Amino acid sequence: MDDPAIGRIVTRFHRDAPPAPSMVTVAVPRSHGHLPLAAARNTAASAAIELGADVLVFLDVDCIPSPRLVERYVDACWPPLAHPDGGPHPVVLSGAVHYLPPLLPGQPRYAAADLDRSTPHPVRPVAADGCCVVEPDPGMFWSLSFALTSTDWQALGGFDEGYVGYGGEDTDFAMRVHARSGFLYRLGGAPAYHQHHPVEDPPRRHMSDIVRNSNRFHERWGVFPMRGWLDAFAHEGLIRLSGQPPRWTSTSDVGRPSRTS
Repeated sequence: MDDPAIGRIVTRFHRDAPPAPSMVTVAVPRSHGHLPLAAARNTAASAAIELGADVLVFLDVDCIPSPRLVERYVDACWPPLAHPDGGPHPVVLSGAVHYLPPLLPGQPRYAAADLDRSTPHPVRPVAADGCCVVEPDPGMFWSLSFALTSTDWQALGGFDEGYVGYGGEDTDFAMRVHARSGFLYRLGGAPAYHQHHPVEDPPRRHMSDIVRNSNRFHERWGVFPMRGWLDAFAHEGLIRLSGQPPRWTSTSDVGRPSRTS
């Protein structure tokens, strides 16, 4: 997504690595200056399904898969583990995401020992190895690492591409899983490792995306996602909540005609 060099990187890796399945890259440009996260995932899924994929595995670009991540996801996507009552309910599986420490000075890349020292997110439960645990809260779904069958993906309709830029599209996706009487699972033994990089908290450079996408989410579900960030922006005087139905607006936009997306 918005990375013209990725094709060359994948080609070089495939040439230098041990024998591996063929790899396909699909280019997705920015949309009016924003990263189209929802559209990029949908485009990748469509390409994989067209090539015959039965299971779709999604992994964020800054995450390293564990050696058995794909295997564990594929094994868990089929009955009876995934469909506890045998019904045709969509199922989405999420492995744990572990956080890696910063690279040491002069260290070019992470090593196996770094993966062993990684730690999972402090407020996200981790399922035991080999276990699948139902996650009742759609707000806990995280799109850094997840999988589902192509059939369930098509039944859900993928991500809503009305969410453009950062935030909200993954929680909306999880809400639609629940609305279809589906299941969210935490899958043990399929960790991904999030590479360390600087973060901004709250993410002010993504504020316009977060505000716009939060308003879209509220229009559909009647609640706002990402309340921690929204409250932080409001505390800093950057946004305010007003109107009926309520909408977040940038304080720099006060007095301008409102726009919907």
